[in-house]
Amino acid sequence: MSESSLALFLIATLILALAPGPDLLYITTRGLSQGAMAGFISALGIHTGVLIHTIIASLGLSALIASSTMAFACIKYAGAAYLCYLGVRTFLARRESNINQYISKVALKKVFYQGVITDVLNPKVILFFLAFFPQFIDPASPSAQVDIMMLGLMFVAVAFPIDAVVGLVSGNIGKHLPHDSLRRQWGKWVTGSAFILLGIGTALTSPPS
Repeated sequence: MSESSLALFLIATLILALAPGPDLLYITTRGLSQGAMAGFISALGIHTGVLIHTIIASLGLSALIASSTMAFACIKYAGAAYLCYLGVRTFLARRESNINQYISKVALKKVFYQGVITDVLNPKVILFFLAFFPQFIDPASPSAQVDIMMLGLMFVAVAFPIDAVVGLVSGNIGKHLPHDSLRRQWGKWVTGSAFILLGIGTALTSPPS
């Protein structure tokens, strides 16, 4: 990549990282409902998923998945079902328990894995890699695989700190919100609804034409 292409890539990545989207909504929801550390760990999980997608893309598997109607549909509906499952599980949390207390019982390791699975099963990320990265590299180049890996690492280096700050800030905001019974119920339904809406959005993702 030329210096101008690299600068353009970093600027585009920064804009994409700051733009509201499913990942930011997911991380913010986790932070508000589970605390700052859960928000940070969710961001770490999401971007671990991005690294997995980077490896998949560098091997050329992303293009194969996108070109296969069945494979794309399987990933799409698996991701949608998983997000909806998280939403329903949040809805079914015991009414008498504080949502923060309920979530705190979930190990941060599990929060991390949920973030990874959410990103890996997100077909929009596959389409993003196919549409965004090729603008900055030559797919026919013998070093295309290495170039994709480098772009993926740079993308994470720019976007992860932003998402991590969002998770930490949203967690601190959630900590200072009133914890009365009404707020607990409101928080539970907002969190569950956010997961289900993300699941519906995932299910409606269209394969590349």
